[in-house]
This record gives sequence, C-alpha cells and structure tokens, in this order.
Amino acid sequence: MLWVMRLSGFFSAAMVMLVLSPSFHSFPPAEAIRSSHSDGYLRSSGAIAAGFRRAPPFRNAAECGRSGGDPTVCDPSLVHIAITLDEEYLRGSIAAVQSVLRNAICPENVFFHFLVSDHGLEPLVRSAFPQLRFKFYHFDPNRVRNLISTSVRQALEQPLNYARNYLADLLEPCVRRIIYLDSDLVVVDDVAKLWDTDLAGRTVGAPEYCHANFTKYFTDRFWSDTRLASAFAGRRPCYFNTGVMVVDLVRWRLSGYTRRIERWMEIQKADRIYELGSLPPFLLVFAGHVAPIEHRWNQHGLGGDNVRGSCRDLHPGPVSLLHWSGSGKPWVRLGSDRPCPLDALWQPYDLYGPAPLSGSFR
Repeated sequence: MLWVMRLSGFFSAAMVMLVLSPSFHSFPPAEAIRSSHSDGYLRSSGAIAAGFRRAPPFRNAAECGRSGGDPTVCDPSLVHIAITLDEEYLRGSIAAVQSVLRNAICPENVFFHFLVSDHGLEPLVRSAFPQLRFKFYHFDPNRVRNLISTSVRQALEQPLNYARNYLADLLEPCVRRIIYLDSDLVVVDDVAKLWDTDLAGRTVGAPEYCHANFTKYFTDRFWSDTRLASAFAGRRPCYFNTGVMVVDLVRWRLSGYTRRIERWMEIQKADRIYELGSLPPFLLVFAGHVAPIEHRWNQHGLGGDNVRGSCRDLHPGPVSLLHWSGSGKPWVRLGSDRPCPLDALWQPYDLYGPAPLSGSFR
C-alpha cells in the first residue's frame, strides 16, 4: 500500500473508503492540542460566515424511524455530541460536524452541544447546517484561568481546552451520556456505533494504548513522591487520548469528577507534576478505570510532532475516526500548499471556500 503516501489533491468517496481499509505503520500517541497556527483569513474583514458553504442536506435512512417526539435536547432518541467551537479551530470543527452527518445512518437524530466562549459563531452554524439540532453553551474562561499552569506549548494553555471537564455541569441533567470530540478530527463511520458502546459500569470509555510509556506523562517530582504516585495504586493505568471519549454523565455527576480533576490541577500549580496541559488530570482520575473502545475510533497522531513538515501514517487496522492530534492541522497545511498525504482524507469534509470538483462523497 505504498501508493497511499503518494496521494494528493481531492479525494472522491470511493477513494476515501479504499484508503481507510488497509493497515498502516504504527506510531506513538500524541495529545490533541490547539495549534499555535491561526487561520487569520477566517478572522479578517468579517469573512467568517461568508467563507463557509452550506452543507448538503442530510436525511435519516428508512430504518431510523421517527424520533421520540420531544423537540428538545431531552429527546431520548438522540445521539449527543459535544465539541468546542472557536475562531482558531472553526474550520476543523465545521468539518468534524460535516463528517458526522455525512456518515451517520440517522443524522437527524444527532444533537450537537457546542462549547463556546463567544456566542457570535451561532449564525455561522445555522447558515452552514440549517437542519442541525444543536445548542450553544457558554464556557467562562475565568472558571479555569487560575487553575491552568504553564505547559510545554502555549497552545495547551487555552481555557477552552478544559471545557470538557465541565460537561456534566454545563449540559442539561436529562443528557445522561455524551460523546466528546475534538475539533481536529473526522468521523468516517456511523457515530451511533460509538454511542452504543457498553461502558460496563465505567464513567469514561476511550481507546486505550497500554504500550505507551505512561511514566512520561508526569514529572520525576510526581513519581518520587509516594503520596502522589500512590494515586495509581491498585490499578493498571494506560494512556488514552481525551479527544474522543464516551462519558456517562450520570456517574460523573454522582462521583463529583469535575472537582477531582480540579484538585489535581491545584496540586500541579503548587508542585509541577506534569507538563502537558489538560491531559494528565484525566489520566490521574481515570487511567486504569476506562472502558476500552476499539482503536478504530481514535486513529490519532496524524498532526505529527513539533517538527516542520512531519507527516504520519495510520495505526494498523480498520478506521472509523481520523484524528489530527499533534501540532500539524490539515486545514493549515492544505492552506499553505504543504499537505501531508493523509490530509486529503480530511479535505472532502471541509466547507470553507469553493466547493471541490470531486462532488458529493455520500
């Protein structure tokens, strides 16, 4: 399959499916981050809304049936997805939404919960997705500003990175389960399959990577202090990427996990026990207690390392979700005419700019 590395330009739907099926080389995990690169062209001259096309219409398949009849967020037939939305990652977020809708069997049953610090983006969402069922939730940056410590990369210090910690507080109590998705990914399978994951009594489900060197996510200060390191006593912690999670919000609320995460952030401020933004507190609270999900649901690391021009392949095996975690984002690389080969798999879902010549992919 060496021909995959030579792919460029726009992909048709058939080509995308051919590329997603084979095995590729493995690579180590990388945390999903907000890129330090800005889409300046999205912000200039009030062009944010004007720059995005309207998404093609989407309809439920015949086997979906009708929704529960409740027009609100409390409709029990809904699949709930949370995603952050801001100007810097706007192009990625819109592509992520588009990918979910285009590959879902029952797209009209999907409800998006957008976590925002600026409600000014709501008209854009309504323009791009006239049929979409969604709600905006304001996340106040001041809620975490004093809890965020400096990181190895400034991009990891953005308050909206921490909004996922507060889903149980922000969303309505009737929302009992949520899929959290980062903005730098596309879903290439029916998201209902991920929604139906059996969490086996656990609060969080995610693909785990137990081959990763878990110790590297924390400082020597942490591992040398038995009081801190004992947090993992009695459990086998494995790395998991917080950019794709299925969360039982009922269990989260009952167990007060938001406060547990905040407590570790407070310890970090005082003792410097990790270097990587919002990921380590999740590992401290949940690693070793995660319901494992198939790796196909987070083929991560496609953003590469902090090396200019670094490109990655996929993990071996089937693919249901492609995740550009790491420093490189496909819309930035495509915009600068320096894409990586796999960025072409993101491109068909991009709604920014003129329509691609390859036509529909569904």
